Amino acid sequence: MYKILRSILFLFDPEKVHYFTTNLLHFVLALPGGKFLFKKIYCVEDKRLHREVFGLKFSNPVGLAAGFDKNATMYNDLAHCGFGFIEIGTITPKGQPGNDKPRLFRLKADEAIINRMGFNNDGVEAAIGELKKRKTSIIIGGNIGKNKVTPNEEADSDYLKAFDALHPYVDYFVVNVSSPNTPNLRALQEKEPLKKLLQTLKDENSTKSIQRPILLKIAPDLTNEQLDDIVEIVLETKIDGVIATNTTIDRSDLVAEKQLVESIGAGGLSGKPLTNRSTEVIRYLATKSNNAFPIIGVGGIHTAKDAIEKLNAGASLVQVYTGFIYEGPGIVKKINKALLKITN
Repeated sequence: MYKILRSILFLFDPEKVHYFTTNLLHFVLALPGGKFLFKKIYCVEDKRLHREVFGLKFSNPVGLAAGFDKNATMYNDLAHCGFGFIEIGTITPKGQPGNDKPRLFRLKADEAIINRMGFNNDGVEAAIGELKKRKTSIIIGGNIGKNKVTPNEEADSDYLKAFDALHPYVDYFVVNVSSPNTPNLRALQEKEPLKKLLQTLKDENSTKSIQRPILLKIAPDLTNEQLDDIVEIVLETKIDGVIATNTTIDRSDLVAEKQLVESIGAGGLSGKPLTNRSTEVIRYLATKSNNAFPIIGVGGIHTAKDAIEKLNAGASLVQVYTGFIYEGPGIVKKINKALLKITN
């Protein structure tokens, strides 16, 4: 059923379709019996799926990655799609329009997406306004970044502003320094600036009456030497975990015609082409650190098999995004059902 709907939706502009489908979800859930129907169709409730990771209790290990609900306007509806957690954002201190449109593109032959959204969001105060409308007990993560106009030398201040403002309203934080769509942002993944940023947030967190878990989201394009630095920094700053991985700038081994890919231009690639690389990064981090910290695995999860491979590689939880778009909400149920089959 979803694949028939998808074939129609994929005839239209991806960004417009995103808002159309989320508005449609809101409409259906508002109908009498809508929430009950979605729960019956998409939600799997079983104690064997429960996970406790970085001090939080998840109803199941399958989450929605950041980027889908940028402004925290959809999480109450998305909670009915079977997820164990939802990550909002990326949220910056001030609202910003992001990059010029068009900025979201499908590579249907690769079951992939290229985006250069550029942290388009309404800012932290708008997000707080939406989070105050929380009607669900699902775990909410806050993915934070810096404004485009803020130079890297002042990035710590932006992350601190977003962290302090969102702290009462989210359950964990993700520090996003790995998007390829904000100029020079990935330079913050270098050892010294990254260590300084994470230590600043860790110190700020220690002043709060409740300490929120802090995770770092990294790019799949890092070398092994850079991944070694990540392990060292995570252990030294004692942050709570890593999300591996963000989108890639790599364009090798794509099925789509080279001319099409070149015409799209810059942006982060997500979906099936990222499956193997993100799993490799998870395995490397887990092995190198001797499983010293939790990893959330994301990147190219389109089937239950993809999710299980990431969990077997060392991930404690997984997230979907592009797979959710290509496979529909049923992907969450399929993963959870498959996990139950292999759980004693």
